[in-house]
Amino acid sequence: MSDVPAGLETLDFSFSGGRPAGTFSPVLVGVVGSGNLEVMLEPAVGRDCIVRVETSARGFGSIWRAVMNDFHGRHPLAGVRVSINDMGATPAVVSLRLDQAVAEIKGGRT
Repeated sequence: MSDVPAGLETLDFSFSGGRPAGTFSPVLVGVVGSGNLEVMLEPAVGRDCIVRVETSARGFGSIWRAVMNDFHGRHPLAGVRVSINDMGATPAVVSLRLDQAVAEIKGGRT
């Protein structure tokens, strides 16, 4: 038996010092289910990039932190709220979906 309790785990991250994302409509990419996830980017007040992850894969906070640090290193956005609903996606899929969402708010450019 696992020591990790059942149910969703919620992880929150915040990054400062990024470039303002500007005005954009909320973007949703991906589909929850079948080992995948959905990522939504929304404009937010302030100069931070706020990330909330809700995941069924409990106990992987350090992996999520590494993936989100990598994301913010590649896309240092400010004034953005990132919501991730995960059903066990791999870090590579998470990065892909995040990149797709950023490309959408930048009009197809990363």
